[in-house]
Amino acid sequence: MAKLEKEIEKALDNPHQEKTRSEEDILVDQLSEGIETYRDKKTSVFLSALTAGLEIGFSFLLLGILHNILKERVSKDVIFYILAFAYPIGFIIIILSKSLLFTEQTSLLALPVLHKRRSIGELLKLWGIVICGNLIGGYIFAFAGGHIGLALEIISVDSIGEIAYHVTRPHNLIIFGSSIFAGWLMAVLSWLLSSTKETISRIVVIYIITFTVGFAGFHHSIVGNIEVFAGLIFTSELSVADYLSFQGIALLGNAIGGVVFVAALRYRTIASNF
Repeated sequence: MAKLEKEIEKALDNPHQEKTRSEEDILVDQLSEGIETYRDKKTSVFLSALTAGLEIGFSFLLLGILHNILKERVSKDVIFYILAFAYPIGFIIIILSKSLLFTEQTSLLALPVLHKRRSIGELLKLWGIVICGNLIGGYIFAFAGGHIGLALEIISVDSIGEIAYHVTRPHNLIIFGSSIFAGWLMAVLSWLLSSTKETISRIVVIYIITFTVGFAGFHHSIVGNIEVFAGLIFTSELSVADYLSFQGIALLGNAIGGVVFVAALRYRTIASNF
C-alpha cells in the first residue's frame, strides 16, 4: 500500500506524464484525478458541473428532434432503439471538454475515500455540489432548449411527452435496478478512458458505453433529469411527485452502481497488488 501511495504522489506531481496502462496505473490515475477534484475550488467544481448539465441537454434535444421526425414513420416498439444512436452526443461533448458529470464522478470521487485520503462527509459534500450543478444546468436547458425547439418546430410537445413517459413508465424498482446498471457502466467508462489519451479512441469508447446505456434503456439521472423535467413543464402528463420520485431513485441507483460495482471492487482487487 505504501507503493500505491508513492505512485499517487508521483502522479499528482506530474499529472501530464505519459504512463503505461496496466490496471495498477489506471488505479493510480483514477485516484490522483479524484484527489485533484477535491483540491479544486468549490466554485470551479460547481461551474464545471453546471456546464455539464447544460451540455448533456444536446443529447435530449437530438432525441426530441429524431423522435419528432420518426414518430409517424416508425413503430413505437422500434423508435427508442433508433434514438439510442444519438444518445452519446452530449456525453462526448462533456467528457472531451472535461466538464464534471455526476455519473462519471461517482467512482472517481469515492476512490480517495476508500484510500482514506478523504472522508465520507467530504465525498457527500462534493457529490452534492456536482449534482446541484448538473441538475440546475439541466433545468435551464430543458426550459430554454424546449422553448427554442418548439418555436423552430424541430421538436413537438408530443415527442417531449412520449420521451418523458418512456423514461418514467417502469415500476420504481425497475428504475432503481436500471439506474444501478447505468451508474456501473458510466463508472467503467471513466476507468476505460484512463487507458487511452488518443482523442478518436476516447470518442469510440464514450460512444460504445453511452450507446449501450441508451439502447438498453438504462436510467441515467442527469439525462433523465432533462427528459422528465421537460415532460413536467411542457405537458400535463407528469406531476412534481413523479419527477422527484424518478430523480431520487435514479441518483441513488447511479451512485450505488458506480461506487459498489466499480470503485469498491476494483480498488480492493487492484490495491492488493501493491
